[in-house]
Amino acid sequence: MLVFGALAFAIGVKHGGFRGLHASSRSPNRASSRSVERRRRVRSGITVLLKYAREPGFVLPGSPLVELLLIAGGVALLYAGAELLVAGASDLALAVGLKASTVGVTVVAFATTAPELFVSLLGAVTVSTDIGLGAIVGSNVANIGLVLGISAIIRPLDISDTVLRRHVPFMVLAALLLVGLGWDGRVGLLDGLVLLAALVAFTAAVLRRVQQNQSAISETERDEMPDASARDVAVVAVGIAVLVLGSRWLIDGGKSLLSAAGFSDLFIGLTVLALGTSLPELAASVVAAVRGEAEFSVGNVVGSNIYNILAVIGIVAVVTPIGVARSVRGFEFPALLVFTAVAVGMMLYGDRVTRVDGAVLTVGYGVFVYLLLP
Repeated sequence: MLVFGALAFAIGVKHGGFRGLHASSRSPNRASSRSVERRRRVRSGITVLLKYAREPGFVLPGSPLVELLLIAGGVALLYAGAELLVAGASDLALAVGLKASTVGVTVVAFATTAPELFVSLLGAVTVSTDIGLGAIVGSNVANIGLVLGISAIIRPLDISDTVLRRHVPFMVLAALLLVGLGWDGRVGLLDGLVLLAALVAFTAAVLRRVQQNQSAISETERDEMPDASARDVAVVAVGIAVLVLGSRWLIDGGKSLLSAAGFSDLFIGLTVLALGTSLPELAASVVAAVRGEAEFSVGNVVGSNIYNILAVIGIVAVVTPIGVARSVRGFEFPALLVFTAVAVGMMLYGDRVTRVDGAVLTVGYGVFVYLLLP
């Protein structure tokens, strides 16, 4: 981002500094005044640069190109950061003997939820709680309608008993808790603690399942497992750092561009930020679907929707109360429940999500976005 600050410095110097230098060489009698003007321009450029360095949210005024570059750069960094985080976290998880479905619903789901956490928390604290709430509700709908839909179109997804019986109920519970706790128009500290308590219960259930799986692993299988390394830990750390920077850029660019066009913070969160933060889930699930790893794809979506509400909304609500507008209770909350119910129904019917199901979910998401337009 300091590149834009440096650009501002260059602009400040150009509009007078260098011009004054050439003029003074042509007119010695005016050298002193030109020199003073040149120094003033340089100081002005330095002031802009320092202001940009001190205020991460500051963007250069003028053309929307800067905001578009911030959005594109933010999404790219979110994707790169999530890929690093997924790679490192997956290697660490496989080193302790986790299965594909468990890795998808825990490690990868939590890793790909990190963009939502950073965007929602930073957005709620620095801009508006509508940003955080909109990003989560929109991201959960996008995970079902877009991520699960496109993955199923690429290849039908078989649903394992573990995901269906142990993980899907928590996804339904998370959606019901968010709607129930937010129906009074506010998700406060106590509500956030309730969500975090549900997260602890989910984590405990997963860990208990992991312990059962590990006890069934033979010594021969343990010897064949890869060893966890410091490199994997470093990859995870770098991924988190890149996610922080990417979320900052995405918030700045999306907020500035759509606010200038007259859109509300809630609409920004439900569309641009929700889509941007869902890209890691989409990338991970699509790659898994292409490789025929259905458990990974489904587990990623289910786990992400659980963590989005229980972890992200829970943490944000503890940090700062989240206001829930009447329009959210009237449209976005019901839409979240409908998409969740439809997805669960598809999973229960034949224990798979077919290509037709995927097309229905994808079209449904398109309708959802269309209805959001003012």
